[in-house]
Amino acid sequence: MIVVGGGIIGLTCALVAADAGWQVRVLDAGAAERASWVAGGMLGSLGEGHPGEEAALALSVDSVRRWPALITRLGDPGVVTATDSLFVAAAAADAEYLRHLADFVWARRPQTDATLEAVTARDIRALEPSLSSRLVGGYRAAGEWSVDNRRLLSTLRSAATAAGVQLVDARVDSRAELDALAGPDTQVLLAAGLGTPALWPDARLHAAKGEILRLRRTRWSVPPPEHVIRARLHGRAVYLVPRNDGIVVGATQYEPEGSADRQPQAGGVADLLADAIEVMPGLRTYELTEVAAGLRPCTADGLPVVRRVDARTVVATGHGRNGIVLAPGTAETVLSILEGEDR
Repeated sequence: MIVVGGGIIGLTCALVAADAGWQVRVLDAGAAERASWVAGGMLGSLGEGHPGEEAALALSVDSVRRWPALITRLGDPGVVTATDSLFVAAAAADAEYLRHLADFVWARRPQTDATLEAVTARDIRALEPSLSSRLVGGYRAAGEWSVDNRRLLSTLRSAATAAGVQLVDARVDSRAELDALAGPDTQVLLAAGLGTPALWPDARLHAAKGEILRLRRTRWSVPPPEHVIRARLHGRAVYLVPRNDGIVVGATQYEPEGSADRQPQAGGVADLLADAIEVMPGLRTYELTEVAAGLRPCTADGLPVVRRVDARTVVATGHGRNGIVLAPGTAETVLSILEGEDR
């Protein structure tokens, strides 16, 4: 079996297939092509529940339930950076938005393993003293994890290699190139994100550009929060995700100017930084160590494409902003598709 794509989706699928007895080779085009390299690493199903996105919520819930087993399989609990999230509002209108979101998710609570409770401004300060005293309230989601995306990629690569997966640094730009590498009886998984249409022309994907900031704590800084902080400020969303040495701040989302547009824009970066500091004033003493932009592979309906497209080819792409959340669920679906074939 050949997997095209060395991001979170491709590596997780490769590991699960190898554990099931498949011989797997992963063709990895490098970090620049991985949307998962520029990510916050939030695993929340509650946080991704929005009116009109019931199907996406159901997929997230199913996949989130598989994450503890994947962490156990990887043998690196340090991949997990938080186990709970705080949704906070800066003004009454923002609080009302969160209330509508909570009502939508709460109505579907039996589908989720996380618990959601309302918190006051005083509660927020007690849970996270470094957050702004101007926050008016919100919700605490117990069981809404986050992971260190880059540590996860490294750990997945190590686990896959130990399981017998062959990792090859190679970029494949056409089906002819791929067919030259894969024998006539070799199963192929296309998990190449926005590179998938070059290998399967029926893929209908568009790019969503998003900027991420990485900030490092200094000797004068307050510690990173223990929760994932998902804030609503004056109609804008910003999140702060803890890391061992700092915080990841994200994320903007808009249409890129071209298929290779990975340059951050000053406006988006300025808004993220200003909003993050408004939520957590102590960020002023952190060092801004990285500003990066990634391109998320999206579909028109917001749902990933995970299915067989011909006798040799399975596709797993179009995960948009939820690639990390959906990785273990996607891997199990891909394995079930593959196991339906004679080996």
